[in-house]
Amino acid sequence: GITVNKNTIPNETKSPFVTSGLRVGTPAVTSRGMKEAEMRNIGNWIATIVKDVQNEAAIRDIHAKVHAMSSKFPIYPE
Repeated sequence: GITVNKNTIPNETKSPFVTSGLRVGTPAVTSRGMKEAEMRNIGNWIATIVKDVQNEAAIRDIHAKVHAMSSKFPIYPE
């Protein structure tokens, strides 16, 4: 439930077509009104999944948390 871009990282020695990092764009969240606390949550959620990509329970749990947080910050506020 978190959208990111695949990018090369600084000083990468592999081809630019072999992505080696993730880029989380802050404009996508700040334009919705999210601030430091939400970015901290997003970073922690990403780290949790990266540490154990096979943990389906954690993936489901974090997906629900992302959905709940996102619903508090609509893309098009009324």
